[in-house]
Amino acid sequence: MPDNNPAEEVDVTKEWRATQGQKSAATRLRIFAAVAWAIAIGTEIAGVVMLRQHKFDHGNLPLLIGLLVVIAIFAIAGSLMWKAANKHDPARESDSARFFFQNQLGAIITVIAFLPLIVLIFMDKDMDPKNKKIAGGIGVVLAAVAAFIGVDFNPPSVEQYTKDMNKCAAEIKASQPTKDCSPEVAEQAKAIAADSKTVADATKSAANPNGLDVVYWIAPENGAKKAATPHVFHICAGVSPLRGKTVHNGSVTQAYAENATRITKQIPMEQSQCGFTGSKEDKPATAPAG
Repeated sequence: MPDNNPAEEVDVTKEWRATQGQKSAATRLRIFAAVAWAIAIGTEIAGVVMLRQHKFDHGNLPLLIGLLVVIAIFAIAGSLMWKAANKHDPARESDSARFFFQNQLGAIITVIAFLPLIVLIFMDKDMDPKNKKIAGGIGVVLAAVAAFIGVDFNPPSVEQYTKDMNKCAAEIKASQPTKDCSPEVAEQAKAIAADSKTVADATKSAANPNGLDVVYWIAPENGAKKAATPHVFHICAGVSPLRGKTVHNGSVTQAYAENATRITKQIPMEQSQCGFTGSKEDKPATAPAG
């Protein structure tokens, strides 16, 4: 494959998924954002009703401006909370429609919260022309600012978090500065690095004092690139759970890529079956009886 293929930039492992804590935080933020947007739209409706009732024909300009300011405050607050929620639980870039609407919903709601009222202000033939110009101008400025804040120019995605998670895991494994370990991906990256360390510790021997980064797992069914259900990976091909199975082998990251996402819980048994006895050398010798 060509060297400039973006897929080659990262050793892709299991796909990033929001944790339960991240999903809960995102849900709370989205509820708060929806409440804020409901207040903004409710204020807009109140302004429209007042315009229809000719409340601003010859005065009440401060009230009209106040309504516009309230709409802006709650529209912006909703957008900021929605953006924060998307950082906890982003959409997939591959789902282009959902990705767009989820990430730009703040700007869309802002337009809905401002546009009808601003249009009615400029179209109102009974309002004092000077007040119309002032209120309309302020409304346009506030709407533009709120909509700009609502736009996410660098939206997060599951795909980006997957790349960052794998970079973070590689940095942890190599004891390098963790510049890619954002709070959103660090927890799962640590799990990947921990699995790799567990495998290395379990496969230490005189020939390989640092252990191996090679594991074995049941191959995906029917030649697929990824197994339909999660599998366990093992420390050698000769362990009893793999007998009679089609087996793939590779690094821990390659195992994750084929949906083998958990190391066996029977490491001592597999060390015995595989002949990895090096880890026992570190244990203190048992004192002789007597």
